Amino acid sequence: MRRGKSVKPVEILLVEDNPGDVRLTIEGLKEGKVKNNLQVVEDGAEALAYLKRQGKYQDAVRPDLILLDLNLPRKDGREVLSEIKADEDLRHIPVVVLTSSKAEQDILKAYSLHANCYITKPVDLDQFIAVVESIEDFWFTIVKLPRGEGNG
Repeated sequence: MRRGKSVKPVEILLVEDNPGDVRLTIEGLKEGKVKNNLQVVEDGAEALAYLKRQGKYQDAVRPDLILLDLNLPRKDGREVLSEIKADEDLRHIPVVVLTSSKAEQDILKAYSLHANCYITKPVDLDQFIAVVESIEDFWFTIVKLPRGEGNG
């Protein structure tokens, strides 16, 4: 990243109902190297409304990356992932499943629904922050993502 040039921040949507995990994710992203804008929604129904720009989210910016918990109220993360990847306008957005579940069936299901990555949340606070930093580092400094598609 060049210092003198103005760089557009990356847009991240965090779908997480646990306030403690939200705080840790915010902390991890603050420690990171990439300028970002983080939006947080607390359940699956709200996530889909945000992504489809419905209701109070009509002016929402299309995220460059989605961090998705599986165990959510109203509509769980598996349903959200399925709807995102089935939607022509949303399917290109990378979805990182960031969840406490280590269950093999959850991992297999997430990948069968076309999750781009599956990460189990560490219980140790420092490790959690390190995981969030590594997600940011990988997805925004190593991987080439389509930018600007649908943003506005």
